[in-house]
Amino acid sequence: MSTGTSTYICRYCRQASDPSAVTCPLCGAKVDVRSVVSDSGWSEQPAIRDMARIQFGQSTCQIEGTMVPSADFGLAAGDWIFFSHHNLLWVEPSVQMQAMKMGGGWNRRLAGIPLVMLQAAGPGHVALSDDHPGEVIALPLAHGQSIMVREHRFLVGTSAITYDWHNSGVWFCTGTGDDKEYHHPLGQFVDRFSAQGGPGLMLLHSPGNTFIRDLAPNQSVLLQPTSLLYWDTSVRLQIHFEYPRALTSMSTSLYSYRTLWLRATGPGRIAMQSVFERPESSQRVTSSSGATSQSW
Repeated sequence: MSTGTSTYICRYCRQASDPSAVTCPLCGAKVDVRSVVSDSGWSEQPAIRDMARIQFGQSTCQIEGTMVPSADFGLAAGDWIFFSHHNLLWVEPSVQMQAMKMGGGWNRRLAGIPLVMLQAAGPGHVALSDDHPGEVIALPLAHGQSIMVREHRFLVGTSAITYDWHNSGVWFCTGTGDDKEYHHPLGQFVDRFSAQGGPGLMLLHSPGNTFIRDLAPNQSVLLQPTSLLYWDTSVRLQIHFEYPRALTSMSTSLYSYRTLWLRATGPGRIAMQSVFERPESSQRVTSSSGATSQSW
């Protein structure tokens, strides 16, 4: 969308940039691409073009590859980025590496292995990647802007980005007494990123393809919890249960059969990934965080 002759508002990162460029210099999305919107209102975010460059400060990030893309950072002196150690591909000897100090009892794990947050400071090059097929999503943040991200989707952030994590607040319990078990379909924690030191850039890894949509105030949509990628801080999330009447009326033992969804309520932007796991279970729900339900 153009606003005059010299400003272009990217429909994906929502930032003003140069309309004469082939790709948005802030997020790498193609400027001339035609928007593809489904009947339900989801718009597919185009993958960043191979070898596209994104500018931040005096440094650049070049996206390389299409199946399992990597991010090659050319860091200027004084610029630095932070990322989890398992995403590091290679680094030039001139880059200064150190562990990043994390507050609040940092204890993040992936497949049971502790994750260490690292800082890399220029000058020099450092490359990062996730380890499965998908897309790299660039999210430039204006000063003071914040975004919420599902756990383990974060790839890298620049020095202007601050990072914190919170309880997701989305859970349910099955069983009672010694058999009581908590379930976190969205993950126990979610990540919050904010641009506090000026404009910043962060990259996410999205398995499969990425779809975004804007929710109006009090408008809601149902999606699978593990498909959620990122969302504006104004969006509210809660569990939604659906119970098939045909099964629940046959036998009380079948009453526990259900379909689990995540309800996202606007206003705000949400994004989802096309590759996800379905968190289905036949155990009876005994309690939950705020939830809606429906029988059909």
